[in-house]
Amino acid sequence: MSKNAPLTILQISKKFPFPLKDGESIAIHSLGQSLVQAGARVDLLAMNTLRHWYDGPLRPASFTHYHQVDMAMVDNRIKPISALRNLFTSDSYHIERFISDPFAQKLCSILKDRSYDIIQLETIYLTPYIPIIRNHSQAKICVRTHNLEHEIWERIVANTPLGPKRWYLRHLTDKLARYEKHALSEADMVAAISERDLASFRKFGYTGKGVVCPIGLDLTHYDAPARSGDGQLSISFIGSLDWMPNIEGLKWFLQDIWPALHREWPALQLHIAGRNTPSWLVQTSIPGGTVHGEVPEAITFIQSHPIMIVPLRSGSGMRAKILEGMALGKVVITTSLGLEGINATDGREVLIADDLARFREQIRFLHQNPDQLAVLGAQAKELVQREYNSAQMGQKLLLSYREVRANALS
Repeated sequence: MSKNAPLTILQISKKFPFPLKDGESIAIHSLGQSLVQAGARVDLLAMNTLRHWYDGPLRPASFTHYHQVDMAMVDNRIKPISALRNLFTSDSYHIERFISDPFAQKLCSILKDRSYDIIQLETIYLTPYIPIIRNHSQAKICVRTHNLEHEIWERIVANTPLGPKRWYLRHLTDKLARYEKHALSEADMVAAISERDLASFRKFGYTGKGVVCPIGLDLTHYDAPARSGDGQLSISFIGSLDWMPNIEGLKWFLQDIWPALHREWPALQLHIAGRNTPSWLVQTSIPGGTVHGEVPEAITFIQSHPIMIVPLRSGSGMRAKILEGMALGKVVITTSLGLEGINATDGREVLIADDLARFREQIRFLHQNPDQLAVLGAQAKELVQREYNSAQMGQKLLLSYREVRANALS
C-alpha cells in the first residue's frame, strides 16, 4: 500500500444506523461519513435486528458516502428459555444475543470477495466475529467503543431495589464485565469515545494501541437559526425510549422532579419525544406535559423549546443528544453523569442538576435571567463547533489507521 493510497475500511454495526434519531446511529453514520471525507473508502455491514427493525431502502439518501452497503437479519430478542439456560454458563447473555449464523455467513462472503485494510467494529457486541475476520482477512481490527458497556449495567444495578431482579441484573453484569475486559485484547486497536473510557480500559489491562475518538456532528445540519418561541419557557426531552438508561432517567424526572417544578411554575411546559415510546408513558397523565411519541424531525423538535433535559442516572460514554442540543444553541440541563465524556462546564455551556433542589435552582435562574438562554446557548454551540466537528474526528482516526497499517506492513 502506497503512503497516499486510500484506506479501505469495513464498518460493522449491530443495528442499521438509520434513521438518524438516536445516539448510536448518529455516531456510526457521522464517523463513516467523516472517514470518507478524510480520504478513505468505507463499506458498511449492518445487522438488521428484530428489536430495531429497519425496512427502508438499503441506501437512504444520506448514505451516499458508503461505497457498499450490506445488511443481514439478526434475531436478538430476549428469549426466556435462552436467558434461563444462560444462567448456568459463563457466557455473557448481552453478547450472546448478537451471535448469528446468517450474519457470520454474510461476513464471510464479504471478506472472501473484498479486501480491506481496516475493519471497524462498532461496540464490543461485534467482537465474537473477530475469529472469522482473522480467518478470512489480513485487515487490522479496531473496536470502537461507544461506552463502557458493563458500567451502564453496574449503574442500573445500583439503582435497582434489592430483590430477584437486582440479583439477576448483577449476575448478567458481572459476566458482561469479564467479557468486555477480555474482548478488547483480541483487537489491534481500540477507539474509545472519551479519555475517561480509554483510561478505564488501560486500568482493566488493555495494552494495545488506543486513541480517543469522541462523537462528532456534521455541523451543516445544525446551522438553522434558533427559534425565539413565544417567550414562555418550555422543556424538551428526546431520546430512544427502549434504552433502559433513558427510561430510568425519564421515570426519575417525572416522579421526583417534574411535579414540584410544575407546581412552582405552572406555565412551564414539558414535551417528551422518542422512538418506541412505551404504552405506560403514553397513558400517563403528566400535568403540563405532552408525550409526542416519535417525531418526524428531531432537530425541529429540539429547536422548538429553549431548554433540553437529559436526566440520566445510569449510562456511560457520550450522549449524542446533548451535543445536538448544544449545537442548536439550546440550554441543556443534565446530570453530572450525563455530561461524562463532554468537555463542557456547568454554568458556561450547560447546566448541571443532580437532584430536585438543583433543578429548581437552574429553572429559577433561567426565569430570572432570560438573557442567559441566548448566552449559554451561544457558548454551547461554539464548544461543539470547536471540539466535536465530525470532520476532525475522521481525520484523526484515519491517521491512526494509517499508522497501524504501516506498522503491519513494515
